[in-house]
Amino acid sequence: PRPSRAPRTMSGKKETVLDLGKFIDKGVRVKLSGGREVTGTLKGFDQLLNLVLDECVESLRDPEDPLKISDKTRKLGLIVCRGTSVMVVSGLDGMEEIANPFTEGGEAVMDGPAE
Repeated sequence: PRPSRAPRTMSGKKETVLDLGKFIDKGVRVKLSGGREVTGTLKGFDQLLNLVLDECVESLRDPEDPLKISDKTRKLGLIVCRGTSVMVVSGLDGMEEIANPFTEGGEAVMDGPAE
């Protein structure tokens, strides 16, 4: 028999590490493999992490720097995110962008002995 990797409760039932039930009908941001990011209202999910998002908006990448997300967006409406491509799911409540503490005026800050 193959050992199960999912944690088990005292009753022996499998327990998921991620409880998405608390995000139902709330705003979430989802990062997908390949670098795409979408924001929408979580309407449903399953054990394979397939997600149903409504009123979904994709944040488009900066054409100059594909690693950066631009301010441009496009509306997608109701979508299904396949679980195999979901990398990160985070709630929108209490989320805010902060300045990068490791950069100073756009230049990386290096602490250590100067040569």
